[in-house]
Amino acid sequence: MSQDRDANQSCAKCPGCTRREVFVKVGVGSIGAAFAGAAAFGYEFLSPNVLYEPSPIVDLGKPDQYPPGSVTQQTEAGLYIVHGPEGIYAMSAVCTHLGCLTAWNADLGIVACPCHGSKFTRDGTKIEGPAPRPLLWLRAYLDDEGNLLVDRSALLEQKEFVRT
Repeated sequence: MSQDRDANQSCAKCPGCTRREVFVKVGVGSIGAAFAGAAAFGYEFLSPNVLYEPSPIVDLGKPDQYPPGSVTQQTEAGLYIVHGPEGIYAMSAVCTHLGCLTAWNADLGIVACPCHGSKFTRDGTKIEGPAPRPLLWLRAYLDDEGNLLVDRSALLEQKEFVRT
């Protein structure tokens, strides 16, 4: 009998509510919080998770802005535009060792990787360093309006030149 009376007594901080009602409210609140968390994670799971990347095709303007014998680094695109005697070609500026961005050294006439010391000729051939392969050549072509376009997703097996 004393247990029933204790269970139905109201606490001093919450007049009018019993111990049993407090536990029911805590339990319902916990279930509500769990449901809200599950709903938030469910919404996150069902919403599309799309990664918007820039286009792999880069418009580099008119080819006459690259003088013969020049090597132009396009840092934001991660590539080089080289105007050699055979024509214009595009080459990746990403080192084949660990993916560092290389830099053109005009004084020495080489492409150098500042991270681990790999060095390449102006056509991407490896001179020295830990890089396992030469720099990659990328597909370069002229569009209908005469602009030079480079497709960074199209790697070339053989060297290709754009004749201007």
